[in-house]
Amino acid sequence: MSLENKNVVLGVCGGIAAYKSCDIVRQLVKSKANVECVLTESGSEFITPLTLQTLSKNKVHRNMFDVPDEWSINHISLSQKADIIVIVPATADIIARFACGRANDLLTCTVLASKAHVLICPAMNSGMFSHKATQKNIGILQSYGYKFVMPEKGELACGEYGNGRFANVDVIISVIKGILGQC
Repeated sequence: MSLENKNVVLGVCGGIAAYKSCDIVRQLVKSKANVECVLTESGSEFITPLTLQTLSKNKVHRNMFDVPDEWSINHISLSQKADIIVIVPATADIIARFACGRANDLLTCTVLASKAHVLICPAMNSGMFSHKATQKNIGILQSYGYKFVMPEKGELACGEYGNGRFANVDVIISVIKGILGQC
C-alpha cells in the first residue's frame, strides 16, 4: 500500500530500541509517506538527528523553541499536518506524561495539540511494562482512542527475558498502513 500524500510524525524517545526507528522511517519513505521526526532529548542519546534527517529527507525537530525556517509554531504546525503520530519506542515515562496530559517538550505538546491518530509502540523492561501504573496509563490512553502495538515477549536489552521487547517493525508498518488506509 502506498502512503503517498500521508504525513507521519514519528516521535523517537529514549530507549535502546530507538535504533529501530531508522528502519521504520526507511520503510515509510519507501511507501511514499512524508515523515517528520521529533527526537526527544533522551532519544538523542541513542540516535542522532543526522541519521533521521538523512533517512526522512526532512529536518528533525528537537526543541519546542527552535526558530523555524518559516513562521510557524513547531508543535502546532506538526500537530496540524500529521495524519498519524507514531511514538517509537514509547517509554514508561512518555506514556505516563501522555496519560497525564503533560506538555513539557515538543513531542508531548504536539500530541496534546493534535487531532491525528496516535499510535504508541512501547518498549521497556518487563517489570516496568507490567507495573500497575504503566498498565493504568495505557488504559487511559486507550480510552482516549490512542492505538497500541504492544511489545513482544523475548530477550530484553537488560538481559532479562519477558514482555517488553519492541514489536516487529513490519507489524508496526502494517498497523500504520491499516490506520492510514481508513483515512
